[in-house]
Amino acid sequence: MNYNFTEEEIMVRDTAREIAREKILPVRQKYDEEGIFPEDIVKIMAEGDLFRVFIPQEYDGLGLSMTAMLLAVEELSYACAGIALSYAGTSLGTVPIVMFGSEEQKRKYLPLVAGGGLAAFALTEAEAGSDAGGVKTRAVKDGDSYILNGTKQFITNGGVADFYVIIAITDPTRGTRGATAFIVDKGTPGLEFGKKENKMGIRASATRELVLRNLRVPASQILGREGNGFLMTMKVFDKTRLGVAAQSLGIAQAALDAAILYAKEREQFGKPIATFQGLQFMMADMAMKIEAGRALTYAAAKDIDLGGGDPKITAMAKAFTSDTAMAVTVDALQIMGGYGYMKEYPLEKMMRDAKITQIYEGTNQVMRSIIASHLIKETK
Repeated sequence: MNYNFTEEEIMVRDTAREIAREKILPVRQKYDEEGIFPEDIVKIMAEGDLFRVFIPQEYDGLGLSMTAMLLAVEELSYACAGIALSYAGTSLGTVPIVMFGSEEQKRKYLPLVAGGGLAAFALTEAEAGSDAGGVKTRAVKDGDSYILNGTKQFITNGGVADFYVIIAITDPTRGTRGATAFIVDKGTPGLEFGKKENKMGIRASATRELVLRNLRVPASQILGREGNGFLMTMKVFDKTRLGVAAQSLGIAQAALDAAILYAKEREQFGKPIATFQGLQFMMADMAMKIEAGRALTYAAAKDIDLGGGDPKITAMAKAFTSDTAMAVTVDALQIMGGYGYMKEYPLEKMMRDAKITQIYEGTNQVMRSIIASHLIKETK
């Protein structure tokens, strides 16, 4: 379909597509099996100016649209969702600074990302996953600094990011209004990393535990203002969840394409299985879901680019596309039969990668709660 992408958006899409097909596809199996973080691909993305896409022009960026960033994520995820996550995860860690950072913070961190630096967002804990208000990490004021103690789990780009946006509680008596965001540089004494998690999918993405042991952070590193961390997080997620939607679309489209190519070549009963009506119906349903998800995602992105942004629609896009990615990869594997189940073919990897899209940046059950709460408030 024609989504009326601008020339700049098409340029970003084509650049990401070239990197995905020429640089990522040849190594995706190896990087997945061995859990290799794609430092070489990150450099190539930076050379292609992909990291400049979501950075404002005054900070060495291109200042392009949310739509452009999603196009890059979708194309990279078509080749490998795990490798693409180094890019999408950096966007998640950077958007808070773009939205809420001081001028000094923007000038320090945004040019770094524009040149290919990596970022991470650290919210999740043992008791704070879907319940973001359950954060236990404490930040205690000490003169002109804060002392942070706690543990963050499942942090994308953990251990490889150049800086981290960390949510900690500065006033436990105020509940979610007592949460504050801090920017912490890699190498800061007291910032330690656990082992790289051995995951089912997105295995080329670095996912680690962050351990904060008497981590001293200057008050100047507070992002936004004290006590605004939870509200900031929700506003950030209202935008960045579309990145998960784009990732889901890339996975789903790749799975459908692989299944169709296989069905055209695989013969049973003397003819290609693509001629069997039962499989044709499956492929048609898969394509309809993907195109519906794409329309929803890019409509939501365009709304944000025009200065709007509806959390309900963002949640719809994230939930619908990630459910679609899971359903499409399952059906695509079914079409490929035993071959799809083998690691020699990419379908089993796509199915493993798809599952996480239903979980991170808010489970799809939480997305449905968000959607329902807005519907109830809006209906009079």
